[in-house]
Amino acid sequence: MATLEDVARQAGVSVSTVSRTINRPDMVNADTRTRVEAAIDDLEYRPNRVARRLRRLDGRAHMLGLLIPDIQNPFYSDVVRGVEDVAYARDAAVILCNTDETSDREQFYVDVLKAESADGVILPPIARSDLNLDIKNIGMPLVFFDRRISDASVDTVVVDNERGARDIVNHLIELGHRRIGLINGPETIATSAERAAGYRRALHDHGIPFDDELVREGRPTRDAGKALTDELLRLDHAPSALFAANNQLALGVLESVREHDLRVPEDIAVVTFDDAPWAKLLDPPLTTVRQPSYEMGRRAAELLFDRIASPDRAAALIVLQPELVVRASCGSGMDT
Repeated sequence: MATLEDVARQAGVSVSTVSRTINRPDMVNADTRTRVEAAIDDLEYRPNRVARRLRRLDGRAHMLGLLIPDIQNPFYSDVVRGVEDVAYARDAAVILCNTDETSDREQFYVDVLKAESADGVILPPIARSDLNLDIKNIGMPLVFFDRRISDASVDTVVVDNERGARDIVNHLIELGHRRIGLINGPETIATSAERAAGYRRALHDHGIPFDDELVREGRPTRDAGKALTDELLRLDHAPSALFAANNQLALGVLESVREHDLRVPEDIAVVTFDDAPWAKLLDPPLTTVRQPSYEMGRRAAELLFDRIASPDRAAALIVLQPELVVRASCGSGMDT
């Protein structure tokens, strides 16, 4: 395949002249333009129109990096769509990377994006206390989404996780449930810590003592959700309701409940944070906390473009509000 350099060599001109002939033919004299066009025809050169679209006069790639922890989680699919819609409208490409909640992968993909001269990166920090990334030396604009780090001045878009968890646990309590199990991700992750805080707050507001026997913590995956729920259902005094802190954990919860021959909601109530597309298709449909995930992606991308345009502005924090979606999986309390 012929290159721009091949065309320039055959036409006896510079590469920049070939580029001007392709992009701004009005700036090239007629004789030179004729030679370049003849060389293009002879060599069957085809300009890389994608590269031309993404590369501007400043020589930058106009490419964003988006790191997500779990590409199989529908929540992140909606975030990706929000980011991509904003980027495409501004003629920028999005490079998607799956970190699998590991700092090594996170650092690897950030290094790749830096090597490719990406304009900026959007990511959820893995840990809420210690920084896995050296933010000051990351070398490109940065926006956090979904999770925040309190001691870092970085543009961030999150959901009010504590409120969402409090609302859904309040709903269970109002139905009569008192022993409510929490199946959560690691509290080193900001979202998990905030949802645990909402769970505790709801219990406190209703005068229900916190019982750490009813709380289980592990990786935010289906397999972990099943194993943790198995532990709770084997207790001598098992919970009457289960709150899964994300939709992948919820799948494991439902699998465990089925294997224990329990009916939802007659024998046990099940609710979850994240309103996945399948939640309303279950029998019974699942009560959830719905996150504005598309909006989160859209706002994160807009913040990144703002940061690129104004590197010295103050960091912004956007807190979006979740919505309690009540369906038929709650039932009434078994232990009042």
